Amino acid sequence: MNLYHCSIDLHHEAKALVFANAVDQWMGYLKERGVIQTWRLLRRKLNLASDTNRDFLLEIEFTDMSQLDQAFRVLGEMDENVERLYANVNTLIAAADFGLYRPFPDPERAERMALI
Repeated sequence: MNLYHCSIDLHHEAKALVFANAVDQWMGYLKERGVIQTWRLLRRKLNLASDTNRDFLLEIEFTDMSQLDQAFRVLGEMDENVERLYANVNTLIAAADFGLYRPFPDPERAERMALI
């Protein structure tokens, strides 16, 4: 399992519920295509966060790097529906930070360590 982590701030004029709906449609499409496993959108609560934390957190789960690559390939398709769904999310975002995470220790590393 790999977790793609997106920390997001919206443009000031963007509506949070419009953003949530756009993310739901985009992630739903990716899930239907089988290029993501699960996802969730979280919002900072009571403004409790340091200055380095953004307002929204989008987490997308992939089974492996191959599935992540497939998701990026979907984004690169010259398809009107894909472009519309992506743009509906992307145009609302003012700033975003990304990271790719994995469970640790992962099964492969744990297995190697058991052999030592």
